[in-house]
Amino acid sequence: MTRLFKVALYSAAAVALIGATPASAADIPCSTAKLIVPWKAGGGTHVIFSIFEKTIQSLDVKPKIKVVTIPGQGGNKGAKEAAKAKPDGCTLFAIHQSAITSYLNGRIDYQFNNFETVALLTSTPDIVGASGQAPWNSFDELKKEAKAKPETIKTGATFGSTSQFMWLLMEDLTGMKFSYVPYDGTRQRMTALLSNAIQLGTLNVASGRKYMETGELKAFAIAAEERSKHLPDLPTLKELGVDLVYALKRGIVAPKGTPKEVVEHWAQIFKKAAEDPDLKKQMDAKGTDVKWVGPADYRKWAEKTYADHEKVAVKIGMYKKK
Repeated sequence: MTRLFKVALYSAAAVALIGATPASAADIPCSTAKLIVPWKAGGGTHVIFSIFEKTIQSLDVKPKIKVVTIPGQGGNKGAKEAAKAKPDGCTLFAIHQSAITSYLNGRIDYQFNNFETVALLTSTPDIVGASGQAPWNSFDELKKEAKAKPETIKTGATFGSTSQFMWLLMEDLTGMKFSYVPYDGTRQRMTALLSNAIQLGTLNVASGRKYMETGELKAFAIAAEERSKHLPDLPTLKELGVDLVYALKRGIVAPKGTPKEVVEHWAQIFKKAAEDPDLKKQMDAKGTDVKWVGPADYRKWAEKTYADHEKVAVKIGMYKKK
């Protein structure tokens, strides 16, 4: 009987260990972690991670998260705050390719390599957008004028970020040349487009769909592999002869040195949130795909994406490889 009792006890312990999460909530010394979004409220990134925040609040997980916006310097102010935070799991950072482009542009001296990758979560393709008062009614008309009158079309972008990099890539592929006007974030750029202070700027379904539908903004093409089901009449750049696919891949990273088990704990929390049917429904309505990728594969993606961006940045003279 004693032997059977011990076997049962050991078996129960083994099952408990197998079912245990990689890190218990007690390993993270806070009941709510700060998720830094480095842009002002109302932009696409803030909207998307606010949905994740609400979803995680409703799940039976610990800790919860609280989105905190730290705007400024094209996203770099928030990145600096996250990078210097204590690596205990109580600070997370919302990130996308602007960390790479800002590094290549010389504005910051760190990128994905200076953080621990937690989870890649969403993908939002860029749209070639324009003011509703812009004189062009098609991409071909825009292309013709941009080549005939180089550097005269005012194009809004956050310098050194993805909102400029997409246009730089297009310039390299097509021979068009734009005149760049700096804006700190999506909301400011949208306001400028709506008032016709600028003529061009990247859009996405999350931030610009309603304005496209009313005609306040124009959309000429989407930088995706396939047309969006939300904008089925909008052609892809590939259809128009420009071999360019560009989407913001939003994810979560943690300060360098955050323990592996804590990183994995957060990865599983975001995986659970990403599988939530209501979250998926909300993301779909915003034209954003949800596809969770864990820490190791996210790191591989970040390294490949950096290499791809570096290659183009060197080609167009943005970055000199050391």
